[in-house]
Amino acid sequence: MICKTFYLYSQPLYPNVLFRIFHKTNFNLIKQKKMANIKYYLGEEIPLEMHKVRVVQRLDLVPIERRLKAIEEAGNNTFLLFNKDIYLDMLTDSGVNAMSDKQMAAMMTVDDSYAGSATFTRLQEKLFEIFDKKYFLPVHQGRACENLLSQAFVRKDTYVPMNYHFTTTKAHIRVNGGEVLELHMPEALNTVSDVPFKGNLNLEALQQLINKEGADKISFIRLEAGTNLIGGQPVALDNFIETGKIARQYGIPFIVDASLLADNLYFIKTREEKYKDLSIREITKILSETADIIYFSARKLGHVRGGGIITNNETIYKKLLEMLPLYEGFSTYGGMSTREMEAMVVGLDETMDEEMINQGPMFIKFMIDELVKHGVPVVTPAGGLGAHLNAMEFLPHVPKEQYRAGALGAALYIASGVRGMERGTISEEREADGSDHLAAVELLRLALPRRVFTLSQVKYTIDRIVWLYENRNLIGGLEFYEEPTVLRFFFGKLKPTSDWQEKLVAKFKQDFGDSL
Repeated sequence: MICKTFYLYSQPLYPNVLFRIFHKTNFNLIKQKKMANIKYYLGEEIPLEMHKVRVVQRLDLVPIERRLKAIEEAGNNTFLLFNKDIYLDMLTDSGVNAMSDKQMAAMMTVDDSYAGSATFTRLQEKLFEIFDKKYFLPVHQGRACENLLSQAFVRKDTYVPMNYHFTTTKAHIRVNGGEVLELHMPEALNTVSDVPFKGNLNLEALQQLINKEGADKISFIRLEAGTNLIGGQPVALDNFIETGKIARQYGIPFIVDASLLADNLYFIKTREEKYKDLSIREITKILSETADIIYFSARKLGHVRGGGIITNNETIYKKLLEMLPLYEGFSTYGGMSTREMEAMVVGLDETMDEEMINQGPMFIKFMIDELVKHGVPVVTPAGGLGAHLNAMEFLPHVPKEQYRAGALGAALYIASGVRGMERGTISEEREADGSDHLAAVELLRLALPRRVFTLSQVKYTIDRIVWLYENRNLIGGLEFYEEPTVLRFFFGKLKPTSDWQEKLVAKFKQDFGDSL
């Protein structure tokens, strides 16, 4: 299908919270809408969309000759490709998820007052309803949260332990003099696994760090609800609860990055047995109770352009509030369009709908399962955000220093017109001595923005990946010829180490003829 969907379908008291929620469970089982259980008479196992397409956007699949030229012009950096040359944009799910009809309608009811906007009040009340946190600071996106929180909390020569870093998070912490410590579980980096919650924080390692360095040396503990860089792997609700207990025992701030929360909520409900009978709202309340601060990119959570920080701590709120006008804007808009804020109110409500949050994980699982059938190395179990190709095993013949995931991203674009994102060594920063910090995993992420792609488009992508895997020995490496010193994956430019891209094009023409 040469189109894509534009918008779609019409101080915590843990025991008390758990008792209150479990007490309501039997009633909620009757009244809450359950995720659809669909079986096919013909035996197929494919995800069924619980929405319909009402507005579409035309797409173009340019010839392979143009794709070769386009990736050369972009310096073999998929970030630098122009949209006119892209068929399916699987670079990210940030800011490109499909909005619903109700979100679009809500944008027309906006109060765009500079100060004291009723739109802000509606959003603040919705966040309190869902997360039970009364203080809200709006920002323009997730990394703005990271900037404010790092400036407020990170002290020179202190540590920020977390389950896994994100690129901009790490950069903000380092700029403010802190050091990121990744305290992930041993299985987190096992690309092939059946462990359901590979994103868990290693609680034993956290306790050892506190015992060794002391609580005063820890600026805060960060838990990312869905590990972006290692396959969108989720965090168990029990892990949030136990992390919160340790943080409070030692007086260490506990901060949750909830940008990928929607997927993580789905996995808690479907993979964590003891919580399977709770509603998404109930799971969200328990998770929120564990954290002092929750921040998020609304480009992911809520499907709009913006973000926010929420807390129940008035002291923290006032400290951050002083910084908000300097970096973002006044307290009732903070860098966000009020129209986006109205849409976020609806988007957050829709995130509590099991039929909405299951669509992404179901499509991702379908893609992963099909690739596994053909022997393509991918991260398992299927996580959130997107499907992740394991470039380490896909291209074992390419030296690690020649950026396997980046080379695979360039090759896939040439073969298909599909844009993915390198999540490997290119996404790391160099060591102090100038050498590359070789990533623990080399992944090519193929994000599946929510409610955007059709199943036929996913199948097309699978087909081209399988062809590429069977011709993987044609793919070579890359080397930098323009390299920024910070976050080089955004603007750096690379060139192939040989003429492997021309050979790949020749093989494509041999196998596909005049097909696009």
